[in-house]
Amino acid sequence: MPNTSNSEPAAEPTVDVLPNGMRVAVTSIPHSQAAVLAAYVGVGSRDEARQTLGLSHYLEHMLFKGTESRPEPTAISAAIEGAGGSLNAFTSRELTCYWNRVPFDRLPLAMDVLADSVRYSMLAESEIERERTVICSEIRRAHDQPGQRVMQLISDAAYGDQPLGWEIAGDLDSVDAITREDLATHVETFYRPANIVLSVAGNVDRETVVELAERHWGSNWPDGASQGTPSRKSADEQMSNNLAQIEVRELEQCNLALALRSIHRLDPDRYAMALLNEVLGGGMSSRLFTEIREKRGLAYSVGSHPTAFDDAGHLTVMAGVTEEHVLETVDVVFEELGKLVAEPVTDDELERVREHAVGSFRLGLDAAASWCHRAGGMLLANGFIEPVEETIAGYQSVTKADIQRVAQRFVREDNLAAAVVGPFDQADALRERVDGFSPN
Repeated sequence: MPNTSNSEPAAEPTVDVLPNGMRVAVTSIPHSQAAVLAAYVGVGSRDEARQTLGLSHYLEHMLFKGTESRPEPTAISAAIEGAGGSLNAFTSRELTCYWNRVPFDRLPLAMDVLADSVRYSMLAESEIERERTVICSEIRRAHDQPGQRVMQLISDAAYGDQPLGWEIAGDLDSVDAITREDLATHVETFYRPANIVLSVAGNVDRETVVELAERHWGSNWPDGASQGTPSRKSADEQMSNNLAQIEVRELEQCNLALALRSIHRLDPDRYAMALLNEVLGGGMSSRLFTEIREKRGLAYSVGSHPTAFDDAGHLTVMAGVTEEHVLETVDVVFEELGKLVAEPVTDDELERVREHAVGSFRLGLDAAASWCHRAGGMLLANGFIEPVEETIAGYQSVTKADIQRVAQRFVREDNLAAAVVGPFDQADALRERVDGFSPN
């Protein structure tokens, strides 16, 4: 057995700020064979106008489509893949991230390619039009997949007609309206040094990374790049006028989602919220899995997860059930939510979910990529990187009373939305349940 009392502390990132305001996080993992780089940009779909929704996602696609020094659309991917690495990007409601992963001795190449793609895209008209077709295909595919479609409907139901309720990729009309000028203005407005975090993790050293960052990111920015970015509009607390959204389709089963508006990212109750989720639907030992699948056999898959933004959040419960079991499943979820409000969890349950949360968190940091994205995402979103042991201490501090109290904060009347995609014909009964929801 290893002697955990003498084990080395977890690697922790360092943070340097370049003269232009760009932050550089470095997590050195000497035993790693990789170097993972990510550029996090503080802009996502909630920062967009409704008529050009999907702009951040569209730009994410375009930054792989040719630069001044690599004009061929495939040159960027070929440079990284030619070194044995991989690269990709993603867009969320609050940020856009571009990353690549290479053998550690190819760090200079990876830094060059990442900076080149993010800073010097040509945004060629021919590529914009070609990619428009690709993005529209992506939107149609998401619409055709019931699991993805129900998540969009539940976002709409929980947030209504505001950016947090809109689809990240936009819709066919908004994507069709995006022009090269829109993309270029988006870059000029948000892709500024102080709004970007560069995170690097793996077998790298701080001095080398900062030197490369200064070389590739420290200068040659356009006029105005030192200015601040537009303020983000606060989320509206109001939910949708249509709290039960149903899309009838000829499928083998119904995809069910329930959501309750909850807490924001840095809320003091965030650790208690995480453990509450573990109790409710965080795994195969959770209450929902035990009651819905193991005891009643209503669903093959069932679970829950919390989502948190700068100033808002929600808890989602998902299940795949046959049409005749939708309402019974909803009733079971309501019952379990009511129990969390009415009575504390047991001592054994608290310790089980605490151990699961801590263990899952530690295992989630088993690779350089995990360290890279944790540091980059937290530094951009929160302005700081929470030390590993501080996160664990947060979990360790949660009491039974904390879990019950946080449940009472958001499991309440007029704070529940539902969505179903599938062969469901009991819409009125579902709406009655949603409208009449009460944890008591």
